[in-house]
Amino acid sequence: MTVTTTQDRAQRPSTTALFRLLGSALIAFGVFLSGFVISEPAPYELIMVIQIAIWFLLGLRISRTVCAILVLLLVFNIGGLFSMTVMADMSGAPMYFAVSTFLALSSVFYAAIIEDDPKRLDLIFKAWIVAALITAMLGILGYLNAFPGAHVFTRYDRAMGAFQDPNVFGPYLVAPILYLLYRLLTGRIMTAPLLIGGILVLVLGVFLSFSRAAWGLLLFGGIALVIVMLLKERTTAFRLKILTISIVAGLILVLALAIALQVPQISDLFMNRAKLVQEYDGARLGRFERHKIGFLMALERPLGMGPMAFGKIFGEDEHNIWLKSLTTYGWLGAVTYQIMIWSTICLGLRYLLRERPWQPYLMIAWVMIVGHALIGNVIDTDHWRHFYLLLGVMWGCFALEHRHMRRQRSRT
Repeated sequence: MTVTTTQDRAQRPSTTALFRLLGSALIAFGVFLSGFVISEPAPYELIMVIQIAIWFLLGLRISRTVCAILVLLLVFNIGGLFSMTVMADMSGAPMYFAVSTFLALSSVFYAAIIEDDPKRLDLIFKAWIVAALITAMLGILGYLNAFPGAHVFTRYDRAMGAFQDPNVFGPYLVAPILYLLYRLLTGRIMTAPLLIGGILVLVLGVFLSFSRAAWGLLLFGGIALVIVMLLKERTTAFRLKILTISIVAGLILVLALAIALQVPQISDLFMNRAKLVQEYDGARLGRFERHKIGFLMALERPLGMGPMAFGKIFGEDEHNIWLKSLTTYGWLGAVTYQIMIWSTICLGLRYLLRERPWQPYLMIAWVMIVGHALIGNVIDTDHWRHFYLLLGVMWGCFALEHRHMRRQRSRT
């Protein structure tokens, strides 16, 4: 018979606390690495795969709510695996779906750890801000060619930080901007200079990415977040504070933009990129015509065409997530993707204005998911790490809300 002493019982909580602390540090490190994806698979994949396995082996639970997003993501990827059966050349396809499956599991992981401890939401966003600031600075310094070899952080004279593409780099910075904006609108005036400084660095990174999708996402996200906060706050004084600070912040950003446009190189590229329809969009077999042809082709292929097959035919990828879901994941994947996105948006809208400790993170993630659904009409978001992180944040908050409601019902 084993005798448990008082000292043993005292050590167990401290050991558990140590493991949770180490686990939280590993989570933060994983989120931090999401800002450095120069090649696939990236260090982010390696760290996340290891910790996902460890967490679930040590007993991390999946609730019924989190299980719902798990099922949707698995069905979505099963549709993709079916599309491989119609491919003549499957080179690259297994790795593509390995990354897709990993990203799906990362969403489930984030949702599960958030439900396990909602305090991790703050940890996740703070790690994201640190990564965003570093990768934004790399992009800015690269654009300015501030040191030898800095050009590796740019592409086509556009800042891309530690990413493969400026069109991913720019949108990655938007959620941290919204988080800092929220803190600016609700925090103490003493912290305002630091928050404004962080926002300016990140906004400059978005601007120098010269990504129209990122610009649109930032504009939509900032306006949508302010509107949601005005609906959330009940007092006239607080609403006036939010409105005043938002206007002042907007004026500061406009002033910073005006100063940046005094540089001829920046001004010329901005005027070129600011056109709503570029030549490669509206030209014969341009982006929009490829979208039309692609949808017609997809309607004749229930299993899809397989990953990267569209690009091999037309010389350019789909640049449309809705078309991408059809060509790469087939009808099954496309329908599942639609269900997943719109159910996430609808559930988020339902819980958006409820006073909860996790409400700020839910608001930011909801605005970002809606924004990604909009820019998805002109860009692929299929393998964007931060998109799956946002999806995990949303469903983690849903799980917390459902648990909260169950506890309320049990009390009454």
